[in-house]
Amino acid sequence: QEQLVESGGGLVQPGGSLRLSCAASRYIFSTYTMQWYRQAPGKQRELVAEIGTSGSTNYADSVKGRFTISRDTIENTVDLQMSGLKPEDTAVYYCKGALFWGQGTQVIVSS
Repeated sequence: QEQLVESGGGLVQPGGSLRLSCAASRYIFSTYTMQWYRQAPGKQRELVAEIGTSGSTNYADSVKGRFTISRDTIENTVDLQMSGLKPEDTAVYYCKGALFWGQGTQVIVSS
């Protein structure tokens, strides 16, 4: 059973930054596009950012210019650097690779 493990969530003030990290197996990391999703209370889960095995990236319009997704090919991790955070970024953030999901990490943006 493949496992994805997220870390790095927490409470941050508007305008602040957080870095999320997702650890995956070498197989998942090297074979599949890795994605970050989020789900806010009462809303559907949405794709935030994704990065292909070649390093190509794609972002939701709502986070373009503020979030950066990256891959660490030594540690087999996918990071999501979040800057200029807004209250509407508050959600549980999930990492996904292939058909596997992480357990989620909570991000709260509030003053």
